[in-house]
Amino acid sequence: QVQLVESGGGLVQAGGSLRLSCAASGRTFGSYVMGWFRQAPGKEREFVASISQSGGYTYYGDSVKGRFTISRDNAKNTVYLQMNTLKPEDTAVYFCAAKNAGYLYDYWGQGTQVTVSS
Repeated sequence: QVQLVESGGGLVQAGGSLRLSCAASGRTFGSYVMGWFRQAPGKEREFVASISQSGGYTYYGDSVKGRFTISRDNAKNTVYLQMNTLKPEDTAVYFCAAKNAGYLYDYWGQGTQVTVSS
């Protein structure tokens, strides 16, 4: 089992940047595909980005392409989400998640709030 703890959220002005971190427990972090999702009030959870086990492949949701970058450090059991040129519509709770294979993510963090003021 994997436990995930996000950090790095906060309040930032539009156009600013934040870097989220997600620390994972366990010694098998490198075997998991890692993803970031977000959920704004009254909206469905939205895919933000994912990264393959080795970090060689990354995928992004259309709304964040060119502004967000996902990365991972398997030696530190951590995945990151660098968010640049933030917009008010990026305001949401951001969750990291892990999966072994397949479509569904098996493990989720508790989330970290990101608020972008206009």
